[in-house]
Amino acid sequence: MPIAKKSAQPTVLITGASSGIGEGLVHEYARRGARIAMLARRGDRLEHLARELDARDVRALALTADVTRDGDLERAAQAALDAFGSIDVVIANAGFGVSGRMDELTLDDVRRQFETNVFGVLRTLYATLGALKASRGAFAAVGSVASYLAMPTQGPYTMSKHAVRALCETLVVELAPHGVSTTHIAPGFIDTEIRRVDNRGTFRAERKEIIPRFAMMPSAVAARKIADAIAMRAPEVVLTGHGKLGVFFARHAPRTTSRIMRLAPHRPPKGDAPPPAPRNP
Repeated sequence: MPIAKKSAQPTVLITGASSGIGEGLVHEYARRGARIAMLARRGDRLEHLARELDARDVRALALTADVTRDGDLERAAQAALDAFGSIDVVIANAGFGVSGRMDELTLDDVRRQFETNVFGVLRTLYATLGALKASRGAFAAVGSVASYLAMPTQGPYTMSKHAVRALCETLVVELAPHGVSTTHIAPGFIDTEIRRVDNRGTFRAERKEIIPRFAMMPSAVAARKIADAIAMRAPEVVLTGHGKLGVFFARHAPRTTSRIMRLAPHRPPKGDAPPPAPRNP
């Protein structure tokens, strides 16, 4: 893809930008004076965000894109390059969680999880890597504290986030010679919509938040910490105090951590349990 001369004003491309951490990152980078390419499936929300930013004289581009569809990310990256001339920071944030016991889920459930959380990150990387090498920029992927902790009823999600962490650890080494940094973002409980999204990735407004508000970090605070870590080109940032505690125990006391995980509920919250998986006769 053709790349114009890099501007002194950085361009940030964010997937999953219509809500939660992604929306928080949009506002945080707008505050920092960046130009922003916002990607998400929900175009109406992106257009609303774009109008907000335009009123603040922030240059932003709203691009409807689905990280599970081949070609969407390439088209969006090219549109960002055409509009802004460079891509300096890429944040692969789009993701959701499939819940349920592994013996009740199907291969299709797991494939659906990986298409967004793993292959969506890879599509984002491959679509923007040429531009990032040219700008000697920064790539970041939103993983989870779940990449360190195996929670009952969260098997597909945990598997996908382990894969994201492994990918980031690989990219830290492989992209360094090109001047591109990689940051793995491992949030704990953040005030987002993820727990109100079903196993097919559809937002359910009627679902109740199952995490007490006092236990969640506001998405604006998370966005500020993420942007700081990317600016420092840190290989990883773990968000929330409980998240840091969980990662510490997983690293240094794995047997104790495993015993604690066995005490966790082995059923999803009421109303979230998937239907029994079809079995071959």
